[in-house]
Amino acid sequence: MTGSAEPADQALDGLAVLLSGSVADAIRAARGFAGGVYLRTRTPGLLRLAVLAGLPHQLFRSWWRLPLDRPFPAADCYRQGTEVLLADATETMRRYPQLAAGLPFQFGSLYVPVTGSSTSFGVLTVLRPAASDATDVLPDRDRMTAVAESLGTVLSAWEKDGSEVTWDSEPLCVRPPADGPAPRCAGRFAWDPAGGTVTADDALRSLLGTGARGFPGTPEALARGLGPGHPHALLAALHETAAGRPPAHPLPLHTLSGGLFLLQLSPAHDALGPPSRVHGTVVDPGPGPAAAGAADLLPEGVFALDRLGSITYVNPRAAELLGRPHGELLGRPLWQAVPWLDQPSYEDHLRGALLSPEPVHFQVARPREGRRTALAGRGDTWLTLSVYPGPRGLTCKLIPMGRLADTTRAAEAAPLVVGSRADAAPALGTSVSSVTTAGLYHPIVLAIALSEAVTARQVSEVVMRELLPAFGGRRLALYLLQDRRLYLAWETGFPQGFLAPFDGVGLDAKLPGVETLTSGRALFFESMPRLESAYPGIALDAKVGARVFLPLIASGRPVGSCILGFDGPRDFSTEERAVLTALAGLIAQALERARRYDSEAALARGLQEALLPHRLSAHPQVETAGRYLPGTEGMDVGGDWYDVVEAGDGLALVIGDVQGHGVQAAATMGQLRSAVRAFALGDHAPDEVMSGTNRLLIDLDPGQFASCCYIRLDPVTGIARAARAGHPQPLLRHPDGRAEVLDLPGGVVLGVDPHARYPVTDLRLEPGAVLALYTDGLVEKPGTDIDDGIERVRAKLSGAGTPHARPGASSLSRAADLLTEEARQAAERPDDIALLLTTRRSRSDHRP
Repeated sequence: MTGSAEPADQALDGLAVLLSGSVADAIRAARGFAGGVYLRTRTPGLLRLAVLAGLPHQLFRSWWRLPLDRPFPAADCYRQGTEVLLADATETMRRYPQLAAGLPFQFGSLYVPVTGSSTSFGVLTVLRPAASDATDVLPDRDRMTAVAESLGTVLSAWEKDGSEVTWDSEPLCVRPPADGPAPRCAGRFAWDPAGGTVTADDALRSLLGTGARGFPGTPEALARGLGPGHPHALLAALHETAAGRPPAHPLPLHTLSGGLFLLQLSPAHDALGPPSRVHGTVVDPGPGPAAAGAADLLPEGVFALDRLGSITYVNPRAAELLGRPHGELLGRPLWQAVPWLDQPSYEDHLRGALLSPEPVHFQVARPREGRRTALAGRGDTWLTLSVYPGPRGLTCKLIPMGRLADTTRAAEAAPLVVGSRADAAPALGTSVSSVTTAGLYHPIVLAIALSEAVTARQVSEVVMRELLPAFGGRRLALYLLQDRRLYLAWETGFPQGFLAPFDGVGLDAKLPGVETLTSGRALFFESMPRLESAYPGIALDAKVGARVFLPLIASGRPVGSCILGFDGPRDFSTEERAVLTALAGLIAQALERARRYDSEAALARGLQEALLPHRLSAHPQVETAGRYLPGTEGMDVGGDWYDVVEAGDGLALVIGDVQGHGVQAAATMGQLRSAVRAFALGDHAPDEVMSGTNRLLIDLDPGQFASCCYIRLDPVTGIARAARAGHPQPLLRHPDGRAEVLDLPGGVVLGVDPHARYPVTDLRLEPGAVLALYTDGLVEKPGTDIDDGIERVRAKLSGAGTPHARPGASSLSRAADLLTEEARQAAERPDDIALLLTTRRSRSDHRP
């Protein structure tokens, strides 16, 4: 089946029903609060969000379409066919910075592929509270995987029957499964359009006050009873539902007795009678935020939203502050009921409240009477809006701040971002440089660009490339805070040497770059005379121009300050001030992340350097050259290693690869390297070295495993004895230039089977031949066959040239550099790489 109908028609589509049920099951299985399913489309390389449960789909428009070449977890899950588990925001930022930049909130997520016997249909995803330990989430992942497998089985059967399983329309937005006591049902009814009669249960008849004689009745009578103020609207909703177009949100009902209820309509069968096209459930919103006895008397405005963004309760003060009658608010999405709240900045905050457990507080500007624009202006009333997340929705509180008489104060109190509608945000496939108009520069544009920057220099380059052209700036300076002093990290456009006297200034200096940070307030100077007037005696780099000083603060911590310079005087509109202030926050987060990256990367490099051998054991007739390249994804230490160890009167050549990355992998690598060295120094046979190391690893860390290749070489005769534990086959370049892949029988990887055996193979290393041991990072690339990678390295080794008489370390080093050249120049290395080359001189070539 194909999800190609209009959104209102999708409730009747069998595919939509199946997907909605599977998403609900996945949310329950993974203990989540929201979820969805991406499905393949007719467009190659593109997934679309088919169903979204528990979140308003309007607020997540940027995630409706997902190109498969983007570095997002759902795309990786679909391409690679493996689950992706992101326990918390830190893990998300480390592995998928673009996702974290677009949704920088505290939540965890799970992604499971939906596959059939021979095809991949899509990806189930669930958003859930963050977990401190990923192992706590594994049972949830397993239960969710079972849901995905069941869905894949059904979709396979549909496809086998000739139905096309794709989705090419907007997502269907559905309610999440109830995780607590459901709202109290105040009555049910069913309408059979064919027969024309409406049947109701006793509870509904009692609510309507009609008694048993009133029903069965007509839909017109039902509409008058349930919606005395707007019977025609309710009657129209009944007919739309009968036609397969039920309302997306519950309808508010105001009964004659003054009660407030919500009506849910759906086309279905009902237990009250014969099969019916329409049934309805009248729900009492119940207590909580809707407790009229208490909340209606509060001086603050209080209203509540469900997880789809519909208003479920409004107290009289909130209706007054929102400027809409009570009846026009209930049951409607917030951004439809209150159009001036339909702004990207407010939506960003609502996304945060829906995705994370922490309350959010921000300011909103209610336009003065008669003014329709959503942008802040003179005379608008400013309100503080506090949003408190709950298991079933959001509770919101409104407090007036008073009227703002001028745009300067409005800019200071302005929300994070203003200027464009949510649907003006770039789609995932949009080029970052395509949106460069000041006032419409949405934060996600810069966030996506900054997500690729991992060093302070890269952050600065992104700001220079993206931010300056967007606002017409020509000068940029970034200062970072260290030991209560600001140090210049980057500058462009300023006269040479002009900023040098300001490098290292303390936080007590009366300078705009300092005060913007200490006060947390952006400073805008429309002209250089205004800057000089505010800071008498300050050195100026030009007589004409405008300057902006932005505080760089991340998560409440001062990071530094940013200076933007413009060649001519200019006014800064309210929206430009708000956008620049918001973008400063993104820059601060990126710089803070870059600072952590630099320190953690330095620590990782130091740890890796300490674990790898500083000197390889040598022999007069043997030359060796080793290379290690760390991976570029994240800041983790890898588990690859190589070593050359004295073994009796010969040498042991070793290479290994511990599963995974991180400090644990590095620690395991250090332990295995020590164990292998100990066995080698005792001149144990290769199979004994492998067996002993295998048992040691099982004892040290059950569940951890590693591959390894161990070759014991006699330098005089060239006879070598090799044992292999799940490691890639070595390469051998013969003296005549011919290179081949050796076929060494091997055992399973270390750490799996305590009784594993490792066969030994004899081979001979001729003088002038080159033996290459390597880890899979050298030959494996995502989306390509590892055999192709081995063949590529074999061909390079064949053409690398053989060290002739007295080859010298430099010749072998050049060969090692050639084999790793492509990896060293690659922008990304998903895995670390270890390489060990060995060549043997003849006795006549040896110079004592």
